[in-house]
Amino acid sequence: MNVLTKEIANAIVRETSFRLNRNVNIMDIKGVIIAAQDKLRLNTVHEGAIKVLKNRETLTIYPDQDEVWKGSEPGINLPIAFQDNIIGVIGITGDPNEMKDIGELVKMTTELMIEQEFITSQMEWKQRTKEMIIDQLLKTSPSHQAIQQGLDRLKIELTPPFMAFIIQIGNLTVQKQELIQKIESLFGSQFAIAGFVNINQLFIAVPEMEETEVLQQIKAIQKLFHKQHIKFKIAYSLPFHELDQFHQAYSECELALKISDPETEIISFSQIEVRALLHLLDQKLTEKFSKRVLKNLDETLAMTLKAFFANDLNIQKTADALFLHRNTLLYRINKITKDTGYNPRIFNDALILQVALWINEHK
Repeated sequence: MNVLTKEIANAIVRETSFRLNRNVNIMDIKGVIIAAQDKLRLNTVHEGAIKVLKNRETLTIYPDQDEVWKGSEPGINLPIAFQDNIIGVIGITGDPNEMKDIGELVKMTTELMIEQEFITSQMEWKQRTKEMIIDQLLKTSPSHQAIQQGLDRLKIELTPPFMAFIIQIGNLTVQKQELIQKIESLFGSQFAIAGFVNINQLFIAVPEMEETEVLQQIKAIQKLFHKQHIKFKIAYSLPFHELDQFHQAYSECELALKISDPETEIISFSQIEVRALLHLLDQKLTEKFSKRVLKNLDETLAMTLKAFFANDLNIQKTADALFLHRNTLLYRINKITKDTGYNPRIFNDALILQVALWINEHK
């Protein structure tokens, strides 16, 4: 891989020339000038650079020596090293006596810029590979060959059981790549493949994870998002064992996000699975059922009923949650029974009312 591209060379010349107020040249592994302030010198051979590449040492050219080194001018020329290899030369034109102190600093800065560019490019291709894998996983008929090729490039394995996560993000306060890195690092050796599937939805595929292990990771993600002041909702699937099931797991997570309480940050599909089944039924039939059961139950009574179910049909807990006197709550429950014909304190009636409420909330 050629890390000293013309693009990075031009960036180095632009930055260093501006700060030094001197002409800076970058030569490639053949000694050819690939970036310079003086455009007339581009694509010419720098004999001094060839000497540097051969000896792997800095070369100083004084004013009375410029004729000795064809294509060179007085100044200092330093080897550019990357991962123990010399990949080019940086030359600074001017009086060498004035540049002895800054030459090594410029060389170090150049090497750091190249290292950073390399790291960035590595991260970019790795993320593109992950996104390709995710794209395949979310298809109804994924290409196992394409998935395996991507995994081989990343040198990772997807071993069942699998879990799928969707994080719905309301406001992004950090760069996407930074957020992905932080989330993946939370899983440690139990790696994850994460990528944005749309502008505000992050998908995570996790191998070798049972549902009992999920909450610890979820809590860590929740803590991270709170620290970054990011509004979010996380939905996670049931465990599964086949790559072809990622598409279904993703659909289940999306449904969990859709039908769950807007204020709930963490939703397990297992918690809303019964409610999810209602969405598979004919909408006209379910709405007809809900309307028949709830009749014209007003908003206050509907809210009371929801709170009663959320507090496990416990009168005192519900009264406390709603800041009501116990007798006021009992009055409302009796009115619900009278208006609907179903008593929420009786299990079978409570089940019918709960289903009707679920339908009514998401029709």
